[in-house]
Amino acid sequence: MNVIPVPEWQHRTVLLDEAVDALDLEGARASGTYIDGTFGRGGHSRLILSKLAPQGRLIAFDKDLQAIATAEQINDPRFAIVHDSFATMVEALAARGIARVDGILLDLGISSPQVDDASRGFSFRNDGPLDMRMDTTRGISAAEWLATVPEQQLEKVIRDYGEERFAFQIAKAIAARRAIEPISSTRQLAAIVANAVKTREKGKDPATRTFQAIRIFINQELEDLEAGLNAAYELLAPGARMSIISFHSLEDRMVKQFLASKAKVEQPDRRLPIRAVDLPQPLMKLISKTKPSGPEVEANPRARSAVLRVAERLGASA
Repeated sequence: MNVIPVPEWQHRTVLLDEAVDALDLEGARASGTYIDGTFGRGGHSRLILSKLAPQGRLIAFDKDLQAIATAEQINDPRFAIVHDSFATMVEALAARGIARVDGILLDLGISSPQVDDASRGFSFRNDGPLDMRMDTTRGISAAEWLATVPEQQLEKVIRDYGEERFAFQIAKAIAARRAIEPISSTRQLAAIVANAVKTREKGKDPATRTFQAIRIFINQELEDLEAGLNAAYELLAPGARMSIISFHSLEDRMVKQFLASKAKVEQPDRRLPIRAVDLPQPLMKLISKTKPSGPEVEANPRARSAVLRVAERLGASA
């Protein structure tokens, strides 16, 4: 693999202590095997490693080559990094002879270096090429997709993934502009959206929802999350915990509904002669829901929408 330079943009890990503490890395559990499904710049991974016993293991995943380059600087025999989505964790761990893990942490947010690096194309604040791929070795860029996507599909993506009420007007404006010239830069797209949106949310750039929608679609974030949640549940040993940080309503809703589906079971009619021991049992126990503290949000405004949800697997091994 080519060495990817790692720029010195600062990244503040959101809910760092809370997310790692939720894994309960105490006593015998410190010798277990854990997954950091989104390495980013390694804040959670490094804290987990600091708490693991010599026999413990941590396997991290990330799509981003710069994140992989940062991870490869960690010289620790207990640590391994996988260049892939956390959706592939079952297969990746099976290849290492691992069938069960003692905890999984997923930080679903985009990292500050990705946003701040204009060349990545995630931000509408700094002009750069319209790429938006987490993994620049795979798939098509946002510019390539915008050049060919049917207008109706574009409207649906902006509406569904961005929860944008002006999706029709934005899609129409993009289609009109690309008929004249290619849409290849972030500032170009942001200007098109700004002209199409007639009213603006206070304190929010009019392009925010559209950029979010296109990024989610290009990177298949919700598909990966659905597959990743199922994979995580499959890997968790009884008593193991899942610690998940989400940053927007779409992914938080998916996490909340998934955990609720495992924590609640439909009970039979109470009038039926069924012993309590034979009643259906929940598969997971909801532990907590946490939001960043006021001081954390003040120090890092990007943390303001974060939600940490923690759940524990119950029952016997499958």
